[in-house]
Amino acid sequence: MEYVKSGKYENELIYQKIMGPNPIKLQEELMQNNQLKKGSVVMDLGSGQGVTSVFLAKEYGFKVYATDLWSDPDENRKFFCQMGLSGDEIIPVKADALNLPYEKEFFDGVVSTDSYNYFGRDDTFLDEKLLPFVKKGGYVYIVVPGMKKDCHDDFHHELLLSWTPEQLDYIHDIEYWQNIVSKSADCEILSIHEIQSNEECWMDWIGCDNEFSLNDRKAIDAGACKYLNFIAIVLQKI
Repeated sequence: MEYVKSGKYENELIYQKIMGPNPIKLQEELMQNNQLKKGSVVMDLGSGQGVTSVFLAKEYGFKVYATDLWSDPDENRKFFCQMGLSGDEIIPVKADALNLPYEKEFFDGVVSTDSYNYFGRDDTFLDEKLLPFVKKGGYVYIVVPGMKKDCHDDFHHELLLSWTPEQLDYIHDIEYWQNIVSKSADCEILSIHEIQSNEECWMDWIGCDNEFSLNDRKAIDAGACKYLNFIAIVLQKI
């Protein structure tokens, strides 16, 4: 697809902040035809160093709570100011996805880009830990790294060039995620599908100069993308 919105963010500052395959392109494809209106209050869950939060605020006009356990809120706040966003538009919050500090039914929606697979694989997570904070009728948009077909019983050697079996346990196929989210009694599944921005997002990432992208480059250069995908999940609270 053509990344009209993401193209505005192809610069060194952004690439210094990303922590995996290009999250802005992933998010742009995830948010195609999104149902959240401008001004919606949105949690960016697993926001990292805030690149995706900036994108949600600037491109969609959401009021964003950039929620992450591992990033520094003060550093993120400086970055948000640098990107021209005020504290009324975007708020950094240090919080664990398993113990969110918000009021019940506070959010119109939740967006989680390349992080949900770390905390959302428990099939009770949605109903017990996340959806209580979403208004009835609100939306949850998720994109996770995945496999075209699970191969955990016999890993392809290309994958093992960069990742251990323990790390690969965070990555599964569409059938796996369908089974997880279908256990929820509090949401309707609107869509689960493979998105297009797989190899392109990986190539953006391995072009970055940091130790993590250099490690991932070994698998990608060996052709691991033929086994990998990204999976978009769209849910609505009922």
